[in-house]
Amino acid sequence: MMLRKRNIRTDLALEAQELFTQQSQGKVTESHSPPGVEVENAGNDEIKITRVKITSPTGEAALGKPMGNYITIETPGLRDNDQVLSENTSKALVEELSRIVKLNDKSITLVVGLGNWNVTPDALGPKVISSMMITRHLLEYVPEQVDKGVRPVCAIAPGVLGITGIETGEIVRGIVDRIKPDLVIAIDALASRRMDRVSTTIQIADTGISPGSGVGNKRMEISKATLGVPIIAIGVPTVVDAATMANDTIDLVLDEMIRQAPQGSDFYSSLNNIDRDEKYELIREVLNPYIGQLIVTPKEIDDIIERISKVIANGLNIALHPGVTVEDMNRYIQ
Repeated sequence: MMLRKRNIRTDLALEAQELFTQQSQGKVTESHSPPGVEVENAGNDEIKITRVKITSPTGEAALGKPMGNYITIETPGLRDNDQVLSENTSKALVEELSRIVKLNDKSITLVVGLGNWNVTPDALGPKVISSMMITRHLLEYVPEQVDKGVRPVCAIAPGVLGITGIETGEIVRGIVDRIKPDLVIAIDALASRRMDRVSTTIQIADTGISPGSGVGNKRMEISKATLGVPIIAIGVPTVVDAATMANDTIDLVLDEMIRQAPQGSDFYSSLNNIDRDEKYELIREVLNPYIGQLIVTPKEIDDIIERISKVIANGLNIALHPGVTVEDMNRYIQ
């Protein structure tokens, strides 16, 4: 079964897999996946890890995502500003990156903070860059002052097309051509289809990224195909499409009504015969004249971006510099 191509507002492969299961079985089960898609669950009650691997063109078509690895780290407790949990989430990020990234001591990494620093829900990338250990210049000019285990890392927050007049992908490609990094890590804000995943979920993918795709504003792709070097994309959902949120809420109500309705009754049959895709399109048509394409974000988004950016930056700093501890980072971060 192919995933029906309604205009789903999500960047998460996990949610695409869940949606496929909903459409094929009427409910989500952890064991069910489309052909060409492997799903592995790990972690614990506090930090849940889901690894989705798309292995064939069939799986790619089913989920609408390129073939590759998609790792999702879900930590609901991040909303509570728990310092220990934040540190454990950073460690989980390090462990999952080590599964798909192999670097030597001289590997150069370029970290790209995608997004618009003037728009808070889109400022995740630039915020992460501000907390990164940038060391390429130190290793080049004052190597004797750099600790063992520190790798060359450089970073940029290139802004967005509306600010620079240049496609972000073009800026990144120009830098890659000049400095020739061994790895590019792109960080971006994502869109989810569930509010409970906003600010509590981190997705790691080795397939590259298309900035703005989750909110219908797809820009030039940043991937190995366009840059010629391996790409790791790290993202956190910061927004939810209003129509998707309303649709999912109504779906929950319908599912509960179906559960309670007497099987075999006309009411039960009517509920089961509702076309969920037509319902979604109707919701979009009803909302559009009044609010247009509304994207919803939590009211405390400023604090969310500040906290989650530190979680990601700490994880990246540890992953990229194996000889440095969290306590050492302040020596390198300006």
